[in-house]
Amino acid sequence: MGAMFRSEKMALAQLFIQPEAGYHAISELGETGCVQFRDLNEDVNVFQRKFVAEVRRCDELERKLRFIEAEIKKDNVRIPDVHEMPKAPIPREIIDLEAHLEKTESDIKQLMENSVNLKSNYLELTELRHVLEKTQAFFSEQDEVNGFDSAHKALIPDDHNISVRGRLGFVAGVINREKVPSFERMLWRISRGNVFLKQAEIQNPLEDPQTGNEHYKTVFVAFFQGEQLKSRIKKVCAGYHASLYPCPNTQQERVEMLKGDHRSRVLTSVAKELQNWSIMVSKMKAIYHTLNLFNMDVTKKCLIGECWVPSKDIPNVQKALADGSNACGSSIPSFLNVIDTTEAPPTFIRTNKFTRGFQNLIDAYGIGSYRECNPALYSIITFPFLFAIMFGDCGHAIIMALFGLWLVLDEKRIAAMKNKGEIFSIFFGGRYIILLMGIFSFYTGFVYNDIFSKSMNIFGTSWKINASYDEIHKIEDLQMTPREHYVGTPYFIGMDPVWQISKNKIIFGNSFKMKLSIIFGVAHMIFGVCVSTFNYVHFKQHVNLILQFIPQILLLMFLFLWMVIMMFMKWILYSGQNDGIDTKFGSSCAPSVLIYFINMMLFKNREPVENCDEYMFESQGDVQRILVTLALICIPYMLLGKPLYIMFNRKKSDTPQVNGKRNGDVNQGLEMNEITENGSEGTVQIGQTQVGHHHEEEEHEEEPMGEIWVHSAIHTIEYVLGTISHTASYLRLWALSLAHSQLSEVLWNMVFQMGLKTDGFVGCIKIYIFFAVWAVFTVAILVLMEGLSAFLHTLRLHWVEFMSKFYSGEGYAFEPFSFKAILAAEEEAAE
Repeated sequence: MGAMFRSEKMALAQLFIQPEAGYHAISELGETGCVQFRDLNEDVNVFQRKFVAEVRRCDELERKLRFIEAEIKKDNVRIPDVHEMPKAPIPREIIDLEAHLEKTESDIKQLMENSVNLKSNYLELTELRHVLEKTQAFFSEQDEVNGFDSAHKALIPDDHNISVRGRLGFVAGVINREKVPSFERMLWRISRGNVFLKQAEIQNPLEDPQTGNEHYKTVFVAFFQGEQLKSRIKKVCAGYHASLYPCPNTQQERVEMLKGDHRSRVLTSVAKELQNWSIMVSKMKAIYHTLNLFNMDVTKKCLIGECWVPSKDIPNVQKALADGSNACGSSIPSFLNVIDTTEAPPTFIRTNKFTRGFQNLIDAYGIGSYRECNPALYSIITFPFLFAIMFGDCGHAIIMALFGLWLVLDEKRIAAMKNKGEIFSIFFGGRYIILLMGIFSFYTGFVYNDIFSKSMNIFGTSWKINASYDEIHKIEDLQMTPREHYVGTPYFIGMDPVWQISKNKIIFGNSFKMKLSIIFGVAHMIFGVCVSTFNYVHFKQHVNLILQFIPQILLLMFLFLWMVIMMFMKWILYSGQNDGIDTKFGSSCAPSVLIYFINMMLFKNREPVENCDEYMFESQGDVQRILVTLALICIPYMLLGKPLYIMFNRKKSDTPQVNGKRNGDVNQGLEMNEITENGSEGTVQIGQTQVGHHHEEEEHEEEPMGEIWVHSAIHTIEYVLGTISHTASYLRLWALSLAHSQLSEVLWNMVFQMGLKTDGFVGCIKIYIFFAVWAVFTVAILVLMEGLSAFLHTLRLHWVEFMSKFYSGEGYAFEPFSFKAILAAEEEAAE
């Protein structure tokens, strides 16, 4: 979890790569995914960059792939998933890939044209069928005579009309029957007897679509030898208006074409490689896009690029550069040089599949500033716990936990699914959050002793009544006092089940949950203020520890932590068991902590109840007045401290120079620290060294004191008022918890319990029906809707009440050049 505490250290590096090794080096860096490149050609038009021709080449390949994919999907051919991610193709493989895609596109277009022609003309389709049927016999006879083995002597395609079998070509087509004798004589004359004609009559007449007349036709196949005869035969066929058709040169292809699945076979074979081709082209295009960000040195013998890289990953980058140079056989190695900069680096927090969901919640508020404390680390515990306070029900928690557990255990199969849907993708991305929320909610539900609005008597109640069952039911309002009916030790853990059947259940639950929400809220805010000290120490802003942290934490402790202490004192000192023994500490004298707090803020005294003390202990009034006075002193302390300190140091830095140096040079870095409050360590150090050299420029960029006073006033007012409103905001924990339990109880009493009022066979049917209705409403309303409501309220408590104490969120994300991220983004866009 160390990587989650704050963002990683980043370095700005220059890459020097030989042009011939550029493609291979960037390919290796894309596989590692640990550098974010900067554009060094911002002033250069996109169409004037060095590798724009290669990018267009990739665009053309993508167009062909989109065309092929569209045709595959049109025929409902399944595209297999890729099990092993292919690497970017090397330059010599790109030429082969282009040729293969060109041929595939041409074949599919030809199949499309043939399909359109065949479907648009019924006559031609029928003729083609007869050609295939009749010529099958011709080829079978000749194969038997010549002893031809089609498995070893493959036919070589000539064009869409003519095929070659070794040196023997053939033309297949259909001609009117009455023209056959003349057609045969003409072929004999032009070839001097070197054309062998086979023919078979079509029994049924075919209708001419233009004239509507029926004609008897004959299928023919003319075998010949040589290219010269080919053109002569085609001219004769055109003269006799013979229709020529493509006839495959192997028996298997003729059978498939006769069945009509030749196109499907071609598309199926292409679909097996489509995903690999798409990934390779996407990687290749990304490489050339990245190379366009590089600059060429004056000698045009070296590519120069700049990138942000995590300091821990510098060895990986150096290894990738070395592998890229070795891949192309370059004798000059590529190298990396880390440079200093005053620019704020990007924020990079290394996550895994467990922490990624929590980090996404924080990043949705704002990307953290460089190297400031990351709230996601603490949210792993606080987020599901605060959610559980509002969602405390063992039954509903089990449903949520099982759903999260299923998503976690089956995550590989679900992650491989496509078109999961936007809502389900959100659930899947937060699967570990859902699982933890379910587990924590089960714990709080166990403490509340609440399972589907009912209680469990596991450890035995501590309340006893010395009366029979019938006597108890005759009493309309049975009053149970702690002194008379409470025996033994308290319930082992959580709430005693007796409260489930008591009429003052809501009153007791209200008081208990309201106090809990204040206690956890104050603890959460105090922890948030304490986390800010890590930022002050890390950025060497030690003055903020005195001028900001101390008054902030004291204001919280003097007012709201004291209110929490009074709650615990009330629980400890006052008890119903003291009634009749020591009435001053009995239930009738138990004070209201809220009234105490209001009177404390107004410097008023509490009106004492008869036979009761005014305060819980002696001198409580004096202690409260001192605490309020100290809290009020903290306000001008926050308002005036920092502006006065900055003003003092500015006057000190304006003292005359002694021996070429300014007096008080040790504090010249202070103002730079204030300006770069959320900056990086490198920024602060560089800023400190530059102040002496560029003092006039720094003075010109100093923030006016008027703005500093205004900012200090706004910050003070926001914190003081925010402390009060934030404390009240945590009461939502009590409100939603009470609403959830009451809604669950109403749903049980008004729906499911209706099925329990009837006995016998009819009662079984009613139980079955009402249970189904109750289960649907439980999942839809109490688990989904109430769960979403509690989730959003928990998110608000973290974003506003907790993170505002130490988190600025003014950074920008580290977006490395990664093939994995690029392909994931393309897949998401496609969905």
